[in-house]
Amino acid sequence: MDVVSINVRWCKGCGICVAFCPKKALSIENEKSKLDPEKCIACGLCELFCPDLAITMDASQKDANTGKE
Repeated sequence: MDVVSINVRWCKGCGICVAFCPKKALSIENEKSKLDPEKCIACGLCELFCPDLAITMDASQKDANTGKE
């Protein structure tokens, strides 16, 4: 299961997520964001900055990154 999910219906391909990704795990293909799961470190910046709320992270991964239970 992927940690990061992109809702392609909501994604407008603006590229903001791509700009903020520290590992360059996101790209724009066919006017939509596309994730390379091999590069993704699940930092959550893409979800945080997506203006269309098209990117979500698995809730268990969010907890792992923040140290919260």
